[in-house]
Amino acid sequence: MTEDKKDIPQDKEPVEPIEEEQTETAKKAEPKEKSEKTQKKEEKSEKPPIEKAKEKSKEKGREKQAPEPSEDSEPETKKAPEEKTPAELLKEANDRYLRLLAEYDNYRKRSSREREALYGDTKAEILKSFLPVYDNLERALKQSTEDEAYYRGVEMIMTQFNEVISKLGVTEIECVGKTFDPKYHNAVMHVEDETKGENEVVEVFQKGFQLGDRVIRFAMVKVAN
Repeated sequence: MTEDKKDIPQDKEPVEPIEEEQTETAKKAEPKEKSEKTQKKEEKSEKPPIEKAKEKSKEKGREKQAPEPSEDSEPETKKAPEEKTPAELLKEANDRYLRLLAEYDNYRKRSSREREALYGDTKAEILKSFLPVYDNLERALKQSTEDEAYYRGVEMIMTQFNEVISKLGVTEIECVGKTFDPKYHNAVMHVEDETKGENEVVEVFQKGFQLGDRVIRFAMVKVAN
């Protein structure tokens, strides 16, 4: 019996380690699965270019709005407004009142001066427009006429005219015998006369008038020497 057992051949093959091969294949398959998952995540995370541009613009706007803190800058501390005493409030109100009163007084004076200047200009222009009537009446009186009633009537009109303009403040500029003054006289002729003084007015061609210190019309005169 013992001999038969020794002669039997051993046909069984050695068992190979199956577990090690499975672990190696699993390790090789794991990175593939991981790469597929990461690709899916990346595809999901990818956004259209319009949304990306919007996000970039929003980020830039936030960067501009948020001021960069400087090294020298210190945190600002808000000071509570100091309450003023009744005396200080009364002083400020009095100062405002005085300034307002001074401004109103200046405005009143300025307006008064402007009104007076406007009234004077208008009055002078109106009176100047009546001076040709005065010139015609003066020429009529210089003409000789046998009709005494006509002459008397023109003379009365001339007298009334002079009264009216004198009440309005118009005065005649004195000329004959006076020294020539360019402020009042307009020399249109020059003559040599030993009996007259230098720059003396010897004749008036057209009378001049003034309203106060303002000349309405210059006198047209002849000057000697």
